[in-house]
Formats: sequence, structure tokens, C-alpha cells
Amino acid sequence: MSSSELRPLLFLSCVWVLIAAANGLLCYCEVCPNSTCSTDGYCFSSKSYQKDTGKIIEANRCLDKMQVAPADNPLLCHYANTHRSTHGIKCCKEYDYCNKNLTIPIEIKKDEGPPDPITGNWENFVAIICTVFALLVVVLALIFFTVRKHRHQRLRPHYNCDDSTEAPDHPILGGVSLKSMIEMTTSGSGSGLPLLVQRSIARQIQLADSIGKGRFGEVWRGRWRGENVAVKIFSSREERSWFREAEIYQTVMLRHDNILGFIAADNKDNGTWTQLWLITDYHEYGSLFDYLYRNTVDVAGMIRMALSIATGLAHLHMEIVGTQGKPAIAHRDLKSKNILVKINGTCAIGDLGLAVRYDVATDRVDIPLNNRVGTKRYMAPEVLDDTINMNHFDSFKRADVYAMGLVFWEIARRCNVGGIYDEYQLPFYDMVPSDPTIEEMRKVVCLDGQRPSIPNRWQACEALSGMSKVMKECWYQSAAARLTALRVKKTLSNFNVPVNNII
Repeated sequence: MSSSELRPLLFLSCVWVLIAAANGLLCYCEVCPNSTCSTDGYCFSSKSYQKDTGKIIEANRCLDKMQVAPADNPLLCHYANTHRSTHGIKCCKEYDYCNKNLTIPIEIKKDEGPPDPITGNWENFVAIICTVFALLVVVLALIFFTVRKHRHQRLRPHYNCDDSTEAPDHPILGGVSLKSMIEMTTSGSGSGLPLLVQRSIARQIQLADSIGKGRFGEVWRGRWRGENVAVKIFSSREERSWFREAEIYQTVMLRHDNILGFIAADNKDNGTWTQLWLITDYHEYGSLFDYLYRNTVDVAGMIRMALSIATGLAHLHMEIVGTQGKPAIAHRDLKSKNILVKINGTCAIGDLGLAVRYDVATDRVDIPLNNRVGTKRYMAPEVLDDTINMNHFDSFKRADVYAMGLVFWEIARRCNVGGIYDEYQLPFYDMVPSDPTIEEMRKVVCLDGQRPSIPNRWQACEALSGMSKVMKECWYQSAAARLTALRVKKTLSNFNVPVNNII
């Protein structure tokens, strides 16, 4: 078979590899159940004349938006050989089954001369690029096709609960680890793994043991190919929190050493109810709350933790300008239970279900439609007395800094200097009940102007004395007078204490 006859087959093979389940547009597909497939991208139709058999081969399928480039105007949809039009492809997305009505005229030439050198080179270049891309995509496609036949639905697919036990420790993707996979796939953008990979990972996770519970649901330690992951399982009534957190975690350029590493989000259906899964890095030390309750820290450990929290919050608050830029994000529920302790003693900020983003183009704050509020004990004065300006993004950042100051106080109490330290307590433990109301917190924080007490012995230690000054500048009554997260980071960086493993 000549190279000119192989070229249409190369293009058709690329199209077949790019077919994957998605949601949204319904397309005609002669080999699919009910002759229908669904996609978030395009319907396409192709036609090719096979010279050796004299037959015309037609194909109609779905083409996922996430698997073509560029996503909004795929090069593949513009492919047409005007000099030797024995094959052609057209795409559409105007209405359901639009590819059923596409007309692709092809010319059948019995005596074909030698290919035009310029056109032939262009075709060979496109064919090579498409083939290389196909080889990359086929690895991901194999995960999908070999685990279970995907059910085409308008909504995201649901999987049976027993899917999580399928080959949790068996090699896939050539033995690539999660960390390597994320680094290779995101290419530094930090926008998360492709949806197909997320779904494949989620359905192969085996839950090991429960490690925590909260308002949203519970957290489990899971296993995927021998690696530990954290699985946050939301109840169905917390769907907004699940969706929001997954959305925020996949913000471009968000990935950072001091932000909890996002792996995947998926929903699982056991036939009775739907579980909403958020899969992140697993940190065996658990939350900062749990860690401080069980352990004390030395001076260097205290500064290391505080600096890493300030670094993570500064990155969250920072806007990165550019085509691959990052919007400014405020956490809105910063507390020791939402901060994870890493193996090197630094911290990572998690639980972004209440986060807000600033849209610089419209000068608006993107506030989630969510019934949840922040944790009352950590609420800033302006939040408690309802004077916060919800249309001003800096208001949310300043409220985050106030909460960060309270977290620093929790860490400092557990700092062991010369064998002296305090037992672990939550902020305002001696002023309000264990589950305070808004009114109780408002009286203590706003009306009485109270803040957690700072022991006199801290003044005898340079690091603790410096930490107490930072705390006070974080929890000023006036939001405008507080330090920024970036300023806190710079201040802590100047402490005369050897601190390693901090970005």
C-alpha cells in the first residue's frame, strides 16, 4: 500500500483513539449502543475512498473537547486534501446528531499521479504529529477501555462501589507514580490531571481506614497502586462544597508545596446513593490540630510551620497575571483542622470548599453558592458583626490573615523551650464554650475586644516574642491595619532561626 493510501488511515486511527466518553452533545455513532454517543466537544463524520478495494468507508463518532488541540477550534476538524480529496473529515456541534447530516464530497481518481511535493510534505508532517499525539493518548485510553465499558450519559458517569477494589496495587501507565504523572500531565500549569485520568484513578482506589469526620462527610486513607492517598467523601447534600473545592483545586497555577496537592475528583454510585469523592495527597501526620494535640515543637519547628502556612496563604492570595495566570483566592475557613502537617515538618493548606476568587476582568468576587459558613471561633471581627465589604476582595484576604494569627497562637503554645510549654488549646478556649454561637463570639471579639492570652514567659524567648508580635499584627480589630500574608511571610523569614525545607 502506498504512502498516499496510508495517510487517510493514519488520520482515521487518530480519530478513533481520540474517542472517549464525555457529556453534553449527542452524536450519531453507528458502532455505539442505540447508535448514540455523547461528548463535551464535537460530533464528527469522516469518509475515505480505499483504492485497493474500491470501497468508500464512512465513520461517525464523538470527539471530546479535552482531547483535541486547540480545544475551541481543533485542527483535525479542518483536515481536507484539496489536491487529492479521496478522504475528508467534518465536525459540528450546533445541535444533537448534527453529524448525521454532514456532507463530505470526495473525488474518486482511478489514475493518480505522483503527489504534489509541497502538499505531500504537509500531509506527512500532520500525520506524524497526529500519530505521536495518538501514542500519548492511547495510554490513557487503555485505562478506560480495559477496566470497564463506559456508560454514556449526559451527566458524569457513576461507578459501582466495588470498582474501588479493582487492581488497586497493580501497575498502570508503565509504573508511573502519582507525583510523576501529575508533573508530566500538568506541565507546570497546576490545573490538574485530565478528567479521564481522574476517573480512572478514582475507580481503582481501595479505601483502607477512616481518618477523620467533619460537617461535609468523612476522610479515608486510600490505596492506589501501593501509594497512600486521602479520600474526602462528601455526602450528597454537600454537592456544592464538593464541586467548589474540586473547581478551586484545579485553578491554573494553584499547585504549590504549601497547598494540599489535588489528585482527582469523581462521583461513585453504589445503586442506592451517590458518593462524591475528592482525592488528595495523604499526609500521615494528619491535621495541624491533631499534630499539636499529640506533639510539641521546638523553636525551629514552630517557625517552620508558621512560615510554611504564611507562604501557602500568600500564594493563595496572590494574583498571577498572564495567559496561564492565576486569580487571587481567599480561603475563608482557615483553621488548624484545615491545615495538614507534612513529613518534613512544614504545612499545607487544605479544604477550599468555601474559597472565593477575584475576577479581575469584571472586578467581581466569585462567591460560591453555599449554605456553609466559616468556623465561628476563627471569624474576624468584621465577619462576626457583619460589617465586612463582600464586594471588596481584600476584605476576605484580611479575614484570612486574622485566622492565621490564631493558628500561630495554637502553634506557639506547643513550642517547647527548656522543657516548658503549654497544653494544646483552641483559641478563646477560656472565654467561650466548646461550640460557641455567633453572638458569643461577637461579644468576646467585637464588643470586649478580647484576643487569646499571651504568656509572659514568651517575652524571654526571642522567637516566641517575635511570634507574639506577628500574631498581634494579624488580629488587629481594624482589618486595614493587619499585615498581609506576604508581609507575614517576609517577617518570619527574617527570624534568626535555622529553618529548612521552606519555599
